[in-house]
Amino acid sequence: MDPNLEPAALPRARGRHRAAHRPLAGVARAAGEQVSSFAGRGAVVAAAGGGVLLSLIATPAQAAPATTALQGQPVQGALNTADLNALTAQARESVSASPMITVAADAQLTLEKSAVSVVSATENAEYQAKIEAEEAERAAKERGASVVSIAMRYLGVPYVWGGTTPSGFDCSGFTSYVFAQVGIDLPRTSSQQLYAGTPVSWADAQAGDLIWTPGHIAIYAGNGMQIEAPVPGKSVRYTSIWQSNPTFLRVG
Repeated sequence: MDPNLEPAALPRARGRHRAAHRPLAGVARAAGEQVSSFAGRGAVVAAAGGGVLLSLIATPAQAAPATTALQGQPVQGALNTADLNALTAQARESVSASPMITVAADAQLTLEKSAVSVVSATENAEYQAKIEAEEAERAAKERGASVVSIAMRYLGVPYVWGGTTPSGFDCSGFTSYVFAQVGIDLPRTSSQQLYAGTPVSWADAQAGDLIWTPGHIAIYAGNGMQIEAPVPGKSVRYTSIWQSNPTFLRVG
């Protein structure tokens, strides 16, 4: 061999290295360090004799807990005996969030029994009274709306003392004429009409109610307005309530 020549580079054989064997104690330590990675489920690592128990705790929406035992150690009941204080904060939070109910083995469930009575709607007086009241209120609102609608037709009719027709009205002649068209007969004078209905408060007054003050009567149109045949020289008008302390009357 030429001494001036350097020896050719020999191919380097690739050595195969066997993975380092870590004892079970190291596995347990590594597993404990990885518990926090199970963010969605939580994890438990507990020693089981000479081996290591790895237990995954599923959240309520997942399936039952899956467990793996090393070196054939039994895993049943291991979760119940795990020291939760040894878990990571994240695992403890997962365990705490899982619904757990402890019931004594000899617990008993007692149900109280009582008789149930059923009364038909037609025999229930209180229910029938409520239905009748609601029906009466609905009918009153419909009738009141009709009264106001009819009264508005006569805006501009002149005031005539003693008048009871569209050729001329006084205040009570106007109200009696309008109510007659919805089937309600009112007395002729305003003083008599005071007793033709049921008094209601201003807050409870509805369109179509009567508005009475000494010597005068009008029809409530709602929202603080009225329709009236006012005084000689005026005509039937739609105007705001000007009377002080009027009495509202529900008729029908």
